Amino acid sequence: MPFPQPDEMHPVQLVGGGRHKGTVFLKAVLNHPRIAVGDYTYMSAHDDLCDPDQIAARLAPYLFAFSPERLVIGKFCQIADGVRIITASANHRRDGLSTFPFAIFDGGAADGRPSMPAPGPDTIIGNDVWLGAGATVMPGARIGDGVIVAAGAVVTGSAAPYTVIGGNPAQVIRRRLPATAAARMQALAWWDWPIDHILEHEALICGTDLDALEAAAPRRA
Repeated sequence: MPFPQPDEMHPVQLVGGGRHKGTVFLKAVLNHPRIAVGDYTYMSAHDDLCDPDQIAARLAPYLFAFSPERLVIGKFCQIADGVRIITASANHRRDGLSTFPFAIFDGGAADGRPSMPAPGPDTIIGNDVWLGAGATVMPGARIGDGVIVAAGAVVTGSAAPYTVIGGNPAQVIRRRLPATAAARMQALAWWDWPIDHILEHEALICGTDLDALEAAAPRRA
C-alpha cells in the first residue's frame, strides 16, 4: 500500500478496508485563515473527525478568522486526543483592576476598548513534535522541533528543541538529545526531504545513529 499523500483526509487504512475516521492529516482538512500546518501532521481522537470547522474549533477554540494572531504547526507533528491550543484571542486584560471583557457584550466594535487586551503573539509549534493526550498549549508558546509534550502538560513560554516536557507549567523532564546533536538534527531537517527518501531511510530516522542519518541525506543540487 502506498504511503498516503498529505492532502488525504483520513490517512489510516483499517484492516479489511475503510478508513479510521478519528485520524486526520490536518493540512487536508483545515482552511482556517489563521492556521498554517505542514505536511503529514496529524490529529487523532476517540471519535470521528470529519467536519473541518469542528476540527479547527476543537484544536484551537479561541482562534477566529478575524483574530490578529496565527497558529503555525510544522511537518510530521503528532497531536493526540484532547489537545487544546489556546491562542492569544482567548486572553483578557490582566494588567488592570478588573479582567472583565465588557466590550464583547454590547455589540460594538471591540478595537481600542479599554477592557480589551492588545493583540497577542503567534503560537509556533515546530516539526516532529508530539503533543500528548490532553496537553494544553498556551498563548504565544514556542515549541521547538522534536519536542515531546507529556499528557496533560500545560505549555507556556518556550520549549527547547528535542526536549521532553511535562507538568503545569511544563518543565523540562529530560533532553532527548544533547544540544549539539539537536542542532545537527535541525540542520539536517529530515522533514523537508522528499517523502520517498524519508520512507527509504525510516530506520535511520527512527534510530539512534545520527552520523548515518546525516550520511543518508539527499544530495543538494
